[in-house]
Amino acid sequence: MTAAQPKPVLVAGEINADLVFSGCAALPAFGREVLAQGFQQGPGSSSMICAMGLARLGEAVLFAGVAGQDGWGGYCLAALREAGIDVDAVQLRPGLRTGLTVALSAAHDRALVTYPGAIAALRADDVPDALLARAGHLHVSSYYLQDALRPGLRSLFERAHALRLTTSLDPGFDPQEWWGEALVELLPQVDVFLPNAVEACAISGAPTPETALEAFANGRTRTVIKRGGEGCLTLDDDGRTLAMPAFAVDALDSTGAGDSFDAGFLYAWRRSLPLRDCLRWGAACGALSTRGIGGTATQVGVADVERLLAGRA
Repeated sequence: MTAAQPKPVLVAGEINADLVFSGCAALPAFGREVLAQGFQQGPGSSSMICAMGLARLGEAVLFAGVAGQDGWGGYCLAALREAGIDVDAVQLRPGLRTGLTVALSAAHDRALVTYPGAIAALRADDVPDALLARAGHLHVSSYYLQDALRPGLRSLFERAHALRLTTSLDPGFDPQEWWGEALVELLPQVDVFLPNAVEACAISGAPTPETALEAFANGRTRTVIKRGGEGCLTLDDDGRTLAMPAFAVDALDSTGAGDSFDAGFLYAWRRSLPLRDCLRWGAACGALSTRGIGGTATQVGVADVERLLAGRA
């Protein structure tokens, strides 16, 4: 695929490391122990995984975030740099500890335990207009974890749009399961909304992903609902449900697959590909990322995606 390189993507989000235990037959209960078949330490967080997925696809990526001035913070910063991501807006703050997630993963689902640490420390003021002006798109993940960013997020998106950036939001899961209406009220400031099926139904109050799409329709926001092994769906320009099946791969670990989906979809969407192709790019990047342990170990480049897509009409 040939297209003019758009301005960079700015990812404003959380920073943490992942400790992924894969091949778990069951989840442990207190007083019990289970064995894992594999283990991988790697860069974590929805924001980092999406940013690194975009970089693997050849996007220029800027990252704004906060981590602790500790070993894990240094590890995450080095991983972003190694991926070719601009980290000038990443802050390692003394007195904070970097977040850490333990993931118990099977091929098609996972359970997470997260120590938030500095995840909640990023504020909208940490993303100045001068930084926004360097980018063409602003992506935010983990709405419910970013406590300090949430109150200023509407203003941040408004500033981004005033500077002619497009915007996207992956809400992530609400650990409190409060969900609330504030996110729905924010959506008119969001160009692309990327929940999974559980999140979409919980946020909208709709019983199915299909009815959640209708509930989110506001005349502006492109909502794409990720359904894991069942693929993804959105509404086409005529308001009809457009579904895309998942790609069949030899999956080992689903950690971060939705974030890699985000990267693939946004890569295609920013190049004005047809909507069906945008879904295919997202589905391909999400599927291919599950072939290894951890969210970033088997993320792919453009040539890998094009090879997979060439096998499906």
